Amino acid sequence: MNKSITTNIIALIATLIGYVSSQHLIFTIGLFALSGAITNWLAIHMLFEKVPGLYGSGVIPARFEDFKLAIRQLMMEQFFTKENIDRFLSSRSGTAAPIDLSPIIEKVDLSPAFDSLVSVIENSSFAPMLAMVGGTEALQPMKDPFIEKMKVSIQDITQSEQFSALLRDELEQPDMIANMQGKVSDIIEKRLNELTPKLVKEIIQTMIKKHLGWLVVWGGVFGGLIGFIAALTNNF
Repeated sequence: MNKSITTNIIALIATLIGYVSSQHLIFTIGLFALSGAITNWLAIHMLFEKVPGLYGSGVIPARFEDFKLAIRQLMMEQFFTKENIDRFLSSRSGTAAPIDLSPIIEKVDLSPAFDSLVSVIENSSFAPMLAMVGGTEALQPMKDPFIEKMKVSIQDITQSEQFSALLRDELEQPDMIANMQGKVSDIIEKRLNELTPKLVKEIIQTMIKKHLGWLVVWGGVFGGLIGFIAALTNNF
């Protein structure tokens, strides 16, 4: 808000100089500029702070429930609609968009899959032959290569068009999309419930207050121009 303070100070100095030196033009310009700058500064201040005796001041913290509701409606009605979810699941050509599951697959522990394979071999007709070469311990050196190969195979499967189409078909079921929307709505609702009037005020202040300072500057500029015109008109 340095711009606001600077504008008010310049307008005040011009007003004082015009008053002391009896320069009607400078005094009128400074006075109008000061009134315009202070009026806009007060309007900005009243958005965020309650001013006793001024109805409508402190509108942002006072209406924070409305802001929360508006944010929720914006998210659900503009971003997480059924159409947008469908568009997210599809490519521009209308085909099933591939979903990269590689990061998830890399984090999955496939050791139980190897253990299940060993168990199947133990309970199969190959068990006696396996016992002849050292039993299940002989298979342990194969564990890491098996897991790596499994991850590569799963990644290949999940990146195929057939898998993407099947996954999309399942996700596009009305019940599934409604369930996804419900979960997103719950997440947004829980986060919004954590907001307080003070936090809402701080969030909005951080976003727009530095830009609103220009309203004070232009209030001073246009106020000064009006004062200039008024002074010239008074001289005729």
